[in-house]
Amino acid sequence: MGQIHQHVHIEWRGGTCRVKWWSGEYLDSGRKRYESKGGFTDETSAYEHGQNKLYEIRHGTHVKNRDGATLMTQWLDDWLGAMDHRHLTERSYRSAVEIHIRPYFKKLNASVADVDLLAYRAFKKHVYSKLKDSSAKQVMVVLGMVLDDAVPKLIKVSPVERKRRRGKFTKKPKERKKDMTPEAVEQLARNARTVFGEAGYVFFWTMAMTGMRPGELYGLTREYCYPNWPASDPRPDPDEADRYEEDAERYGEGGELMPAIRVERQVQFGDGRLQFYPPKFDSHRTLVIPPFLAGLLASLLASHDKDWVFPAIMGGSLGTVNFDYKYWRDIADGADERSGPLTRSARPAIPEVPSFKGKRLYLVRHGAKAWLDEDGHSRFAVESRMGHEVPGVEGVYSSVTVAMERAIMKTSQERWERLQERRPTSHS
Repeated sequence: MGQIHQHVHIEWRGGTCRVKWWSGEYLDSGRKRYESKGGFTDETSAYEHGQNKLYEIRHGTHVKNRDGATLMTQWLDDWLGAMDHRHLTERSYRSAVEIHIRPYFKKLNASVADVDLLAYRAFKKHVYSKLKDSSAKQVMVVLGMVLDDAVPKLIKVSPVERKRRRGKFTKKPKERKKDMTPEAVEQLARNARTVFGEAGYVFFWTMAMTGMRPGELYGLTREYCYPNWPASDPRPDPDEADRYEEDAERYGEGGELMPAIRVERQVQFGDGRLQFYPPKFDSHRTLVIPPFLAGLLASLLASHDKDWVFPAIMGGSLGTVNFDYKYWRDIADGADERSGPLTRSARPAIPEVPSFKGKRLYLVRHGAKAWLDEDGHSRFAVESRMGHEVPGVEGVYSSVTVAMERAIMKTSQERWERLQERRPTSHS
């Protein structure tokens, strides 16, 4: 006959005993819902197990039997369905789940509770054997979030191993960058003109003078660019009416007050097609530009009828091409001459730009910030221009003033003019 100890019930079946404990819930009929575990050879062990379960229930750390049996594939569906991230982040997480995590645990028919420390390490070994370290690390980050979010409903604790620093501190190597000079940007711009026309020349000077992210430049359209903006602003948000009026007063009259570019969006691929998304970190911002760049942009827009400010070779958005592979590597690393009857498009040789050879396009944005820092502009004005959030009291109390913007225009124009003065002159 079984014995009852408060909410714990022990009963024998054959040579082993089973313990049942009240889950703290009730069935639809009003009766108490019990959970159980069998296989004990003595009542003391069974009773202690039941008491431990009651303790967990009282302290909110109990995992119900039916929850603990949830398959990883089912939990992954729930986890993906609850995601609320930016497009690129969500796409990255979903890719890690569908390509690497789900197939592995589906093959094992594993429940969430089955993914203990050893199973976690086995998956880690599997992933690092298949992928480069950087890609494998990203997959493990996603699995870590999946398992962390399963606590405490599906598992008591996460098996994810956290790195704990021990011993002597070792500084991570920092990417080596060379100072960006106006001469280097000019050569990049000329190389880009050879690759995809005048849009290429203006593209690089715009990136160097504004620090815009590549996706923001790829997605820049006429209505948000000097000389059209702010008069051409679509004004899509009624809640921003005050900002629209202030923009018209501060940058309006065809840009005669302060020529500027408005960063409202970027382009990225989503659902198999190029789409507009908010700029990274919702960093909507207005970027004043120096007179020389205002002139270049006005001439460029007058030279073509495309919606994109910087159209690709075929007229579409640069976001639709593999810019790094098709354009950037030739622009930075140089390329041989293209000529002859079988050449699709003849092109003169392109000289390399040593300070950018083998480097990332994004370093032009880095160089733009370095120029602003060199010129001594306020930290708040610089970070705001780069689309960064300034933390703490400084971020709450500071603002970008007209004087700060005019100072940025002035030093940017002077940098360009110094470059023109250093250019060699031809003698007859």
